[in-house]
Amino acid sequence: MLVRSWLTALLFGLLAVSVSWADPPLKALIVDGQNAHNWKETSPVLKTLLEDSGMFQVDVATSPPKGQDMSGFQPDFSKYALVVLNYQGDEWAADTKQAFVDYVKNGGGVLVYHFACAAFPKWPEYNEIIGLGGWGGRNETAGPYLRLRDGQFVRDETPGRGGGHGPMQPFQLIVREPNHPITQGLPPTFMHVDDELYGWLRGPAKNLTVLATAFAPKELGGAGEHEPVLFTVEYGKGRVFQNALGHTAKELKSVAFIATFLRGAEWAATGKVTQSVPDDFPGPDKASIRE
Repeated sequence: MLVRSWLTALLFGLLAVSVSWADPPLKALIVDGQNAHNWKETSPVLKTLLEDSGMFQVDVATSPPKGQDMSGFQPDFSKYALVVLNYQGDEWAADTKQAFVDYVKNGGGVLVYHFACAAFPKWPEYNEIIGLGGWGGRNETAGPYLRLRDGQFVRDETPGRGGGHGPMQPFQLIVREPNHPITQGLPPTFMHVDDELYGWLRGPAKNLTVLATAFAPKELGGAGEHEPVLFTVEYGKGRVFQNALGHTAKELKSVAFIATFLRGAEWAATGKVTQSVPDDFPGPDKASIRE
């Protein structure tokens, strides 16, 4: 009887230790509800990717429809380690804007997904947080382009539009900062599926690090430049990762998107990346897809 009691106590002790070692999932919030892109299709995929990683517990804050009263849309950003922006639409209420800025300044993590870079062209703090944006009437007044010249990114103040892309096309990403946690261990070049290749992004570009670019040829509707498509921004104590890939749910099957999205999410939330590079990560010549 004494031996059984001792074994039972030992078992419960080991169980308690194992539970204490298991970190609880990080809390993440996807913000959607308005977007010129199909957020109803992409938000569920983003949520599934985050939850299936085992790292995140995910809530979704969906705004009122376009043109409706936004005063009651007040997500509590402070509850989350990560906010994923899948939003491009009406202005938020002043209190909601301030809460978001305070969240990032105080160390919150933000992931700017695809067309969220087109949101809020007239909101100065938002444009500093995302670093580079497009559309919404953005032009040289929004800030410079970032252009690769002799191996370095320079600020190009040339007048012109902010945001654009050619037809859907496959493209190769080139890692420009291999020592960042998000890109560390990734191959120097890797392929992505047919997608919108965002170009002519411009903005304040403060405290911005370009992680990867893709070349947008003029014959396919681009600027003939290496365009930043993965990059980070430091804003106050906050960490921001922008991923320009992923036009629809179809493009979200690309392992180039999945891996960079999840690595960027973990980094924005924690400042580090513990994930290994997946075995099916693409090489320089052929995209990889998960069905």
